[in-house]
Amino acid sequence: MRTTLSLDDDVAAMLQTARKQQKKSFKQVINDALRAGLEKQRRPARRTTRFRTASAKLGRCLVGDIDDVAEVLALAEGESFS
Repeated sequence: MRTTLSLDDDVAAMLQTARKQQKKSFKQVINDALRAGLEKQRRPARRTTRFRTASAKLGRCLVGDIDDVAEVLALAEGESFS
């Protein structure tokens, strides 16, 4: 099939570099690149292993109620909160 493609400059440069390195025709380099890209899109994505963070015991909470941000900040700054 014959078609016309409009390529971005960086893509055209990569294709020209691949053509020179592989010593293939421009048509063959484009077909190979399209096949590889389309095949990669068709395959399901590889599952990655889940990262787990180990928990650590930090001791008891030194602040009475950590839901009250104003109280926590006041205690951190050495103010008495009333």
